[in-house]
Amino acid sequence: MDRKPNILWICSDQQRFDTLGCYGNPFVRTPVLDSLAGESALFENAICQSPVCTPSRGSFLTGRYPVTSRTRQNGADIPSGEILVTKLFHDAGYYCGLAGKLHLSACNPASGCTKTERRIDDGYDEFHWSHDTGNGWGLYNEYYRWLSDVHHTAYKTEPLKESRWVRRGMPAERHQTHWCARKAIEFIESRKAGDKPWLFSINMYDPHHPFDPPADFLEPYLKDPEAIPLPSYRKGEEADKPRWQRKDHRGAYGGSAGFPFPEMRDSEHRLVRAAYWAMCDLIDKELGTVLESLERTGQRDNTIIIFMSDHGELLGDHGIYLKGPFFYECSVKVPLIINWRDHIKQNRYRALVELNDLPQTLLELCALPFHEGMQGKSLAPLLTGAAGDSHHESVYCEYLNAMPWHRDPPAFATMVRTGRYKLVAAHSDNSGELYDLEEDPGEHYNRYRDGAYGNVKVELLERLLNHWSKTADPLPPRKSAW
Repeated sequence: MDRKPNILWICSDQQRFDTLGCYGNPFVRTPVLDSLAGESALFENAICQSPVCTPSRGSFLTGRYPVTSRTRQNGADIPSGEILVTKLFHDAGYYCGLAGKLHLSACNPASGCTKTERRIDDGYDEFHWSHDTGNGWGLYNEYYRWLSDVHHTAYKTEPLKESRWVRRGMPAERHQTHWCARKAIEFIESRKAGDKPWLFSINMYDPHHPFDPPADFLEPYLKDPEAIPLPSYRKGEEADKPRWQRKDHRGAYGGSAGFPFPEMRDSEHRLVRAAYWAMCDLIDKELGTVLESLERTGQRDNTIIIFMSDHGELLGDHGIYLKGPFFYECSVKVPLIINWRDHIKQNRYRALVELNDLPQTLLELCALPFHEGMQGKSLAPLLTGAAGDSHHESVYCEYLNAMPWHRDPPAFATMVRTGRYKLVAAHSDNSGELYDLEEDPGEHYNRYRDGAYGNVKVELLERLLNHWSKTADPLPPRKSAW
């Protein structure tokens, strides 16, 4: 019997979809992922189930919506009864490992997380935990321990005189992204003679803020900074949108703290974008060494490779930075590339897909049964050529008070998106957003109160309600008819 495929699951943090050459960005330097995409399934409309970390990660690791898996907010603990897909693979005989971030439980030293984050029975046989690039956890952050052991230095950055929001970071060989790649290579080389298939998760912190790439990755962008486009923003567009957009536009709340959009100079906007792209370039370079190790050890052909991110980054678009209760394409659409040589069809798919489809996809590709609590829909029929270019008629995303800084009122909002339209219901203040993505791909003109879109709005509200009903927990299973 043939051995089941290995799985290399790469998840960056806060990386929007348009940060790779294969997604149409002419500025970035991402030859590794561009080449990989050329022999893979690339999804142009992969939507996360929440535009912040824990809810999204809880969703795509369980195959359940954030509100269902009870991971709807950062700073809360995933219940111990939730079943991660990594646990299912472990129980099916896989040897599983992780390097970097997990973020399924509270991760803040100020709230009592002084060691690694709390873990449930997650299936990881090796757990090289590094939530971020700081030293708040001391030597429990394995990356920081490696810095101390190997380089005998703390994590230090150099401010950029042209902008208080950008810093020249650690050299590439000391960066957390590099450390994550090293741990992956060590794992891959240790498993080449193993008797079990394996799953390894690379969860680098980049390109999450702070914006601090290595100097030599940033410098090429500084040669012609005027060529870097400014954020996509129409002056005053926040006025007819939910109130938290107006607050975060001014940098008043945590999601944009320190980023008061109206006060930032054009040069500062460009520098932040350059630093963010440089961090994406670093990811690409480091992943090249990981893929080379797969080839060198003879494991490449029987390894499923996924590259994705947990959610996007506003990066100044719509007058806001970072993340929050915002459902623009730059926030909810992420890169998704899936590769398995000679098994997965090379193609670009416009189909609407959700990240919580991934657990069932991987299980089906590996001929393993689904867990009965899962709510996604396997992509395997698309990947193997058994289906066309359609998957979901519409996709769903939620932000249910996911971060603590939006008050008066707290931010509760949900989104539904079809091929042409997107509707956001702001439940906290009965406002909303409606975008015609064909007429207004930049999502600058809110049609929520536009009578010409009345029928579209009603249809999307019905779709949103139907999606909400489908977040009902399938568990516990029905045992009788009464």
